[in-house]
Amino acid sequence: MEKENKRQQRLLLAIVALFWFAQYIYVPFQTPYLGGIQVSAAMIGIIIGAYGVTQMTLRLPIGVLADYRGRHKGFILIGALMAGGASALRFLFPSGMGFLVANLLSGCASSMWISFMVLYTSFFEKEGQQSATSRIILFNNVGVLLGFLSGTLLYGRFGMPVLVVLSAAAGFAGAGLALLLKENGGNGTAAAPIMQERPRVGGLLRICANRRLILFALFALIQQGIQMATTMSFTTQVLKDLGASSSVIGFSSILYMLSSVFFAWLASTRVCERHGPKVWIPAVFAVVVAYCLLVGHVGSIPVIFLLQILPGLSTGVLLSYIISEAMLEVPPQQKSTAMGFFQAVYAIGMTAFPMLTGSLAEHLSVSSAYDALGVIALLGSIGAAAFYLRQKRRAVPDLQEERELVKSKTR
Repeated sequence: MEKENKRQQRLLLAIVALFWFAQYIYVPFQTPYLGGIQVSAAMIGIIIGAYGVTQMTLRLPIGVLADYRGRHKGFILIGALMAGGASALRFLFPSGMGFLVANLLSGCASSMWISFMVLYTSFFEKEGQQSATSRIILFNNVGVLLGFLSGTLLYGRFGMPVLVVLSAAAGFAGAGLALLLKENGGNGTAAAPIMQERPRVGGLLRICANRRLILFALFALIQQGIQMATTMSFTTQVLKDLGASSSVIGFSSILYMLSSVFFAWLASTRVCERHGPKVWIPAVFAVVVAYCLLVGHVGSIPVIFLLQILPGLSTGVLLSYIISEAMLEVPPQQKSTAMGFFQAVYAIGMTAFPMLTGSLAEHLSVSSAYDALGVIALLGSIGAAAFYLRQKRRAVPDLQEERELVKSKTR
């Protein structure tokens, strides 16, 4: 039974890697490609932001539906099929409008990420949730890294068509593997059992009022929004404007993903656990501030290339800690709903921040856009530090009260 449990974990992690390979192989070259076919910066921002629009709309309903049905395999299968289908559209309609529609469909695919995470973490007990979250994010990053590496090796010679064909193939392969997944506790898996009585939708939605969940969803909005607007899009345009070749652009994205994979692994070890979220979340937000300010102003290809290491901290450490902190007070039967709400909130950032960046870049400058993102990251750092400081102050009276209680019992 334990052996089957492990096999299902490995199968799901393989699907995760294929899924994110399909979703991101073309991403480092999307902005330069669209600019090369005369799509405006504002329109590029809309196309990139479209990826977040459907996520913003669908993630909460999908989370509620997953909790209501108590099943995740179908959502994983649909997500992989949509990831492949979106790139099939990019191949058939290689234009600004084609990419807009495809990015909307890719956003639908990523909305299913809720079920990937909830099903995987359900294999582990409560004390293993942080490590499990970091591990699935690690394989998320491995898939993206392999996509970036493949794109870098192939884009300069074969162009965008080959990248989107490989993306479609990976998505459909992931869907094939998803057919082998088992849930409902069958054959030793730890997936949550299907409920005998359907939960009330209103009861599921009450978790969305949890203050901790809301706060950390807003932190994720900042983290994901800045990542999508900079590392995943306009930083590649900055490099191209400075004269970087497609190979340099690709390798800069590979460096970022190598950094993300390393830091996602680090987040699952005791090295990070020693300091915990109270240190890492404010500190990594401060690193994001430095990244935004430096990329917007240094004007040097080698420096920007090396700066791509910094967002790896954001993707590898910051996001995994934000997720685990957000889910800390969530009951198991409401986990998909909470994850849907959490991801819907951060999808707002994935939609709005690239649009904001594109608009500021077109009307002011790219450096002004990055300065604005840096200020937002600074607010995230200050907000996180204030939250943990307040928690520490609250813990002191609680500890004193507990000590007084122990003293009174020993008298």
